Amino acid sequence: MMLNDKNVDINDLLYDKKVHCPVCEFDFSTKVVKVHGPRIQSKDSDFFIRYTKIDPYFYDVWICPCCGYAAMKSNFEKLRSFQKELIQKNISINWKGQSFPELFDEKIAIQRYKLALVNAIVSESRNSVMAMISLKIAWMYRLLEDEKNEISFLGKALNGFLEAYESEPFPIFGMDQHSLMYLIGELYRRTGDYEKSMLWLGNIIVSTIAPARVKEMARNMRNLAKEAADNNHNSPNIPLQK
Repeated sequence: MMLNDKNVDINDLLYDKKVHCPVCEFDFSTKVVKVHGPRIQSKDSDFFIRYTKIDPYFYDVWICPCCGYAAMKSNFEKLRSFQKELIQKNISINWKGQSFPELFDEKIAIQRYKLALVNAIVSESRNSVMAMISLKIAWMYRLLEDEKNEISFLGKALNGFLEAYESEPFPIFGMDQHSLMYLIGELYRRTGDYEKSMLWLGNIIVSTIAPARVKEMARNMRNLAKEAADNNHNSPNIPLQK
């Protein structure tokens, strides 16, 4: 990341977007990453994309400075009336405002995602929403090489996606059934439950309708899960396999 590079003009990477808060009707500006700003460096096996230059994950959460409503930008306007009331009664009434620098980093992103997670919990959002926020928090901890917190939030994401798989319509955050099955299997692997990982990934491999690309990903991760299981490394505290 080039966040501290004095030669980088933030205006080349970010712009101010006008946003209307659906909770308190306040209009505010928030930093948004320009389309051409990020550069993909690599992709992890649980769909995490590593970027150079600037990381769009850092700016994924929008926060209303007036009432404290926070959500991922893809869900910011998707509120029902009862959810607005819950946020006003549980978040806004205690909101004192927060200030952030122009350029965000992993720690600031975690702070903003956690505020979005609190909002999602308070407003009784879908399990998939809370799961995705938790997954992105885990990714931020991965960038910080904080394995303990990463595994903790991977586990929260896993539980949420399991609930979503059983109760929510597809697609879920752009994932079809087999893509979510793969992610669940991979999260089981990363949190150390290799038997369940192999079960979920194996169900993809034997499916007659799963896309070839997802099947290949499942085979690769199932092999890693089997290798770990054979070596009796069943602790959730072992070093993560990227």
